[in-house]
Amino acid sequence: MTAAVLSFEAGTLSLRGDLPEPLPPDVAAHVKWDPRTSTWRARGMDYAPVVIGLLAAGVPLDDRARGFAPVDLKWRKELTLRPHQQQALDRWWQSGSRGIVELPTGAGKTILAVMAIAAVARPALVLVPTIDLLQQWTTVLEDFFGGPVGMLGGGEHRVADLTVSTYDSAVLQMEFIGNRFGLLIADECHHLPGAVYRLAAEMATAPFRLGLSATPDSGDERDALLTGLLGPVVCRVGIGELEGKYLSGYRTERIEVPLDADEEAGYRFHHRVYTDFLKRHRIAFRSPADWGRFLGLCARSAEGKQVLASFFEQRRIARSGRAKIRMVEELLRRHAGERIILFTADNAGAYLLGRHFLLPVITHRTGVRERKEFLEGFRSGVYPVLVTSKVLNEGVDVPEAGVGIVLSGSASVREHVQRLGRILRPAAGKSEAVLYELVGAGTSEQSVSRRRREHAAYRGRY
Repeated sequence: MTAAVLSFEAGTLSLRGDLPEPLPPDVAAHVKWDPRTSTWRARGMDYAPVVIGLLAAGVPLDDRARGFAPVDLKWRKELTLRPHQQQALDRWWQSGSRGIVELPTGAGKTILAVMAIAAVARPALVLVPTIDLLQQWTTVLEDFFGGPVGMLGGGEHRVADLTVSTYDSAVLQMEFIGNRFGLLIADECHHLPGAVYRLAAEMATAPFRLGLSATPDSGDERDALLTGLLGPVVCRVGIGELEGKYLSGYRTERIEVPLDADEEAGYRFHHRVYTDFLKRHRIAFRSPADWGRFLGLCARSAEGKQVLASFFEQRRIARSGRAKIRMVEELLRRHAGERIILFTADNAGAYLLGRHFLLPVITHRTGVRERKEFLEGFRSGVYPVLVTSKVLNEGVDVPEAGVGIVLSGSASVREHVQRLGRILRPAAGKSEAVLYELVGAGTSEQSVSRRRREHAAYRGRY
């Protein structure tokens, strides 16, 4: 029997040559016949089970798909893992170097990944959701391993044995580089199950995979997809296990803020216009399709356009009423001299606070240079207060932050836990972090608040 030939072609595997009939079951489970090329075809991520299945069946194999080999990584720093990091690394290794680790923000997920890279000793590709994290990860890998670190994203296109890429850039490049890495690390891996981003994992041949997140849970269907792409959750460590030892102690305070009389009247009027429309058309927002149906109905008539305007107006009042602005001022005075992050649900609310208090604002519109200046100024104390909409929810390392004020946000549990995580990193002189949540009394924000606080970090330590 001549050898079967396995090749990497544009993010897929091609299997041809002298193959047994029928195919070994462990191979047949992962391949499909491609009549266009008269070959068996599989996803890039099926590389390991296809190879193992062929070898186990005694099929000679000419493996032309693998484009990586062991690498000699040189340490530049001494590193000792904390107990929870060592536990996570051990469990990941025992699971075949595949799986997801859930650690709170500030608990050292990046250092865990560094040790995983060293343990596997294969070229590694790190996927990140933002440009800030792209730069942050690149700096960390350079510090620990030296040598060139590749970057894909933010105007950079360099590929090396250790490469960091945004999810967006990885999707575009994986058909060309998907077989060059033995280890795939997905930071903030809850992004991965998306219809587009999952292609980055499906097109990669890396047999070793590590997912990192503080809040990976995203629903049964997405969780199943994530498990298929990276492996199961192999270690989960809660905030309560690390609080006071490796994370700052913290408290959360929910403050209901009544609307001013004129705003309350305006809110009730616009809220009634909006909810009456929903009732007439039997829209309950039980699925994403309901939102599309609502927008479609609003676009068809003058009344619908007024309803949409009322929806946005009642939401604006609830999110950034004058009483909330006064409460923010009171909290800023209470915590004068501390590093404070103000969180809003949208850019309009962030810029409103920035103008009112003359504070630096970071949104997705903020340029790279300006964002860097604001973050460095915050860390040094030049800017003791930062305002942001959503871009600081995840990933950015600001251990100096000790106070968070949530002016508004979505009902997402993940978003709320991520915002708490921004203030939990330990820092010199920080004894207790505090997260304030301002909720418009008598508005829909009350139910939004209840939903987003459905996490053990808020219901009690875990």
